[in-house]
Amino acid sequence: MPPQGIAQVLRHLPKVDDPNLLVGTETHDDAGVYRLTDDLAIVQTIDFFPPVVDDPFIYGQIAAANALSDVYAMGGAPRTALNLVGYPDDKESLDWLGEILRGGAERCQAAGAVVVGGHTVRDAEIKFGLAVTGIVHPQKIITNATARPGDKLVLTKALGTGFITTAHRNGACPEDVFQAACASMIQLNDIGRDAMLHAGAHAATDITGFGLAGHALEMAEGSKASLVINLSALPLLPGAQPLARRPFFTRASATNASYVADNLRIEGKPDSNRIEFFYDPQTSGGLLISVSADKADGLVAEAKDRGGSAACIVGEVIERDGPALILKA
Repeated sequence: MPPQGIAQVLRHLPKVDDPNLLVGTETHDDAGVYRLTDDLAIVQTIDFFPPVVDDPFIYGQIAAANALSDVYAMGGAPRTALNLVGYPDDKESLDWLGEILRGGAERCQAAGAVVVGGHTVRDAEIKFGLAVTGIVHPQKIITNATARPGDKLVLTKALGTGFITTAHRNGACPEDVFQAACASMIQLNDIGRDAMLHAGAHAATDITGFGLAGHALEMAEGSKASLVINLSALPLLPGAQPLARRPFFTRASATNASYVADNLRIEGKPDSNRIEFFYDPQTSGGLLISVSADKADGLVAEAKDRGGSAACIVGEVIERDGPALILKA
């Protein structure tokens, strides 16, 4: 569903009046957080989608990494997961389904989480994902609504998975480019979480279906600040730029652009190819982290040391200056 549609749906939900609900739906954050004790809160999230790659094991890995990412974005640690599966039952063999589940289990094990069960339904299209429960200290939650003017913005993964996976489905993506994208999507965002917690980051969100544009807007709106993004600083997956063209735009690219249009000011004349990465929907993308300017370089260095080779500073947070988003060419 486009982000505008989700916002309309959420408006109709009854207001929750529970002092233990620490993070709900108000700021469109990555996961819900509920306090159990003074020292323990649970982080809950759910995510699933159709295959973005043909290999069932890799698809399972990507879907699991994507779902686990929401817990990492809140500063939490995943603990349990439930498989969510939609599958067509008109196949002679379901071995491929076992490979999907095996891929998901591998990523959960790497994350230190335990798969405790799940649910399957018949569906015309394959779908897979996880419902994940994590833990976090109630005083150490990272949300998308607490970015501070003066902060720098760090992005921990390169952009372009939407273009690459679409081109691959159309038989037009070089194999090395596709493999680089798969490696990025499989990579867990514990790399960014650990680096941001060590740096004392103020806010974070993970970049997924709404693209950098949509998730940055939600951070800006929640924080009542403006986010300035430097287009030339955005890290791109190797080989992705030639694929940022028709027919490899997804429908979500257009809806993401429409979602932010009324809250976006573009300064300068942006490269028409490169700006598409601002809107490109990501699968299992990186974390966008708001951190004190004097801690940003250290955060980037630590993320790179942990394996996040694309981590870099992509912008800054300023006092609200007209639009919520400012894109500098």
